[in-house]
Order: sequence, then structure tokens, then C-alpha cells
Amino acid sequence: MANKTLFASLRDALIPRIDATNSENAPAYALAPKQALAQFAATGCFGRTFYATAEEQLSRVLEFCEVLAAEGELEFVAKVAIYSRTQSFMKDMPALLCAWLSVRDARLHAAVFARVIDNARMLRNYVQILRSGVVGRKSLGSAPKRLVRDWLAGRDEDALFSSSVGQNPSLSDILKMVHPKPSSKRREAFYGYMLGRPHEAVALPKMVLQFEQFKTGEATEVPDLPFTMLSALPLSRKEWTNIARNASWQTTRMNLNTFTRHEVFEDSELVRIVADRLKDASEIGKARVFPYQLLAAYRNCDASVPEEIKGALQDAMEHAIENVPSIQATVVVCPDVSGSMSSPVTGYRAGSATSVRCIDVAALVAAAVLRKNPSAAVLPFEQAVVPLRLNSIGGGGTNCSAPVGLLNSAKGKADLVIFVSDNESWVDQGRGRGTALLAEWSQFRRRNPSARLVCIDIQPNQTTQATEREDILNIGGFSDQVFEVISAFASGKLQPDHWIGRLEQIEA
Repeated sequence: MANKTLFASLRDALIPRIDATNSENAPAYALAPKQALAQFAATGCFGRTFYATAEEQLSRVLEFCEVLAAEGELEFVAKVAIYSRTQSFMKDMPALLCAWLSVRDARLHAAVFARVIDNARMLRNYVQILRSGVVGRKSLGSAPKRLVRDWLAGRDEDALFSSSVGQNPSLSDILKMVHPKPSSKRREAFYGYMLGRPHEAVALPKMVLQFEQFKTGEATEVPDLPFTMLSALPLSRKEWTNIARNASWQTTRMNLNTFTRHEVFEDSELVRIVADRLKDASEIGKARVFPYQLLAAYRNCDASVPEEIKGALQDAMEHAIENVPSIQATVVVCPDVSGSMSSPVTGYRAGSATSVRCIDVAALVAAAVLRKNPSAAVLPFEQAVVPLRLNSIGGGGTNCSAPVGLLNSAKGKADLVIFVSDNESWVDQGRGRGTALLAEWSQFRRRNPSARLVCIDIQPNQTTQATEREDILNIGGFSDQVFEVISAFASGKLQPDHWIGRLEQIEA
């Protein structure tokens, strides 16, 4: 008879030895610098999370960048910046990485700037970060000034005026810093107007004139300007109706209750227009909306928001999660419902913390997978797997190995197991050489040799409970691109290093 103790020891020897501890001082595997930077770039919003302050996140990101620079991997930093903006739809993180590159590599800095500084909000973030001194300079310098001037020159006056809302710095502040040279009488008048200097009023862009005339009461027609430029003005119901009729997709999503308060939706035709806008697949794609933002919009709707509008938000959700893989196999989803998952998914920020918690995002991922894979099993876990009581789940310690342990004890089968967690497992303190999750997964794979494990981390971390290998994918983020990467992994289309391999393919 085979010596079970001997063979068990040999199996354990194949499990990588733990080389780190997580934020709970429990056994974990350290993410390599590339993986760690990508993880922070896809999830870090520089808000205080359950385990880290904003300052700690900033320090870690800069540390990862310096390590990669020392290894000759500046181009990878550039690729992460581009991915963070174009695929994960982040704001502060890609602006930080772009600013950091400005003092390291002029070519990469220019390439990243062109890809990630794609609107005025991103421009303000970039300038603010440069002036703060965190990347090693407190002024813009000649190269950044030239890029900003080129950015301004590449947009017409109407576009610049429409995006001029925002402070610290304002568009006027940026104009004072970079001293752009006007290319026409119209541009000269516009810059003078923005800077509060003498200018030729008749040469101003039509949109600026309409706005000034509307403010003074000389004109009654509401100018076609962003909601934020008009909301402080005393407006009638008719004017609010015109704003709602012409609002952008994101403005519409964020101001449904405002429109309701101003009786906009008493017009049935406008209800239809707004509903059609919200569920328009092309508009959703252009808005680069997170699925969780649609969840927040739906949950925050006042009772008086028309049902047609609420229904449109549900339709919009279908479009936002269209990258969820439909897998002709057995799928198990394991959402973490422990206490730390009750923190805001984008971190705490005074006056601007999102109402959507990590646990809400985990539930959304589980629901999305279940929507495309109706036979999928859902195993919520904290210290142990907990029953599905949707209104009372949440709290307790974290035990990432619990769902796979339950599958092992029941001799369960699955082709794809998906974890959604903050990855801070501590109830299961490890087993032998490695983490308890990897030990349970190794046992599970002996019965399911083709099974694959996906660990989605929705918080900025630098450790994992399951080290990367052919059958294990670690990915960070909460945009719909996560689903697209999972789909490629589940179908065997990703190369070794999986997510990092996908980032390496980005042109920088």
C-alpha cells in the first residue's frame, strides 16, 4: 500500500513557499513589482481604504515605479499608465504615472500624455500632481509646458470653455502657468476672457457670448453648456427641461434626482428621450462607465424617478457587463463578504466617498457571472462559507480557502472558480509551505485537472493568496475589462503571466 504520508509531503513540496505577509500579518505571496504596480493602477483611487491610507498607497506606487526603473522597465510603467486610463478608466493613477515619467523619460512621457490626458479633468490632475512635488519637481518645466500648450491648441474654444469647470488648478490657472500663444483673434479674446484681462468682446466664441447674455438676462435660451456651469443659476422648469434634453450621458446618470426635483420628468416625451439615452450602448461605451456606477445610480434613485428611467438603468447594466464570459462549463463564484469588504470601493474621501462598497462590487460580479451562466454556484465567504441571505450578509473575518475547502469536502467539480475579494485572508493561517487557499486549490486540481482559478482583487494590494501560474490568474480592478480578461483566460487564450502579458502588448 502506498505511503500516504510520504506522498502528501511530496505534494506539499510542489506548493510554492510563502514569501510575504498581508496587511493582517497572515501568510501570503508577494506580487512581483510589475503585478503590484498593475494591481494598484487598476484599483487605487488614493482614498483611504480599510487597510491603507492614501499616503501609503502613493508611497507604494512610487516605490514600485522606482524598482521597475532600476530594472530597466520604464516602458512597462508607461504601459500600465495607458492601461489604467484606457482600460480601467482610472483618473488619478494614470495622471500620477504620466507625471512621474516626466522626470524619467521624455519620449515615454510624451507618448503617455497623448493617451491618458484625454480631457480637462485629467489635465488638471496631471498639473496638480506635478506642482505638488511628489514626483520630484514642483513646476511644470519646459517639456510638460509644451505638451500642455499643444493640448490646448488641439481643442477649439467651445470645447475648452465647456470643460473649464473645476478648480485646483482651474483652466485659468493652467493658462497662467504655460502662457499659450493665441493663434487667432478669437483665441486671443477667449484667453483674455478666461484670465480676466481686457479683451475684444465681439471676438469671443459664440458659446461664451451666449453664456454671458444668459447670466445677465439678455438672452432667454439656455446655452448648450455642461450642467455644472448652469446649475448655480436660477433656472425655470423649462430651462431645466432643456438642460436634461441636451445633457451628456454621465450628466444624466448623475442628476436623475435633480431633474426629478425640478419636474423635468412630468414631460413624457423627455422621459422617453432620457431613457433612450441611458440605455444607448454606444453612449455607454463612450462614457466609460463602471458597472458599479450604474448600480449606484439605480440604488440612489428617488421613489419619484419614473420606472421607465429605472428600467433604462437596468438595460444599461446589461450593456456594461457584456464582456462577462458565457462558459460552457461548471462555474463557481466566491464573493468575499467579510467585514473589510464594507468599506467604499474607491476608498474614503471627505465629502466624496462613494456609497458603493467592496461587498456591493463583489455581489455585482457574482450576479453578472450568474446572469451569463445560470447554472453557476455562488459561495459567499467570510470566516466560512455563509448561506445566501442577501439582506444580512456582511461581517466577520476573511478565510479565502473556505469555499474551495467546502468544494473539496463535498468532492465538488468545477472548471472555473472566481474569487472577488480584498485578498486579506487571515482566519486560515496557512498550511505547510504555502497559503491555505493554494493548498486547497492543489487538492481541488487533483480531482479537476483542467480547472482554473481567477482571483479578482478590488483593492490596491501587493500580496495574493494564490501565486500566478498556468491555472491561476490574479487581476485587479472593477471595470468591465476585468470580465474580458477572464473570458480570454477561461478559453485558454492568454499567454503565461496572463494579465501582465496582456499589459505588455500595449504600445507605448
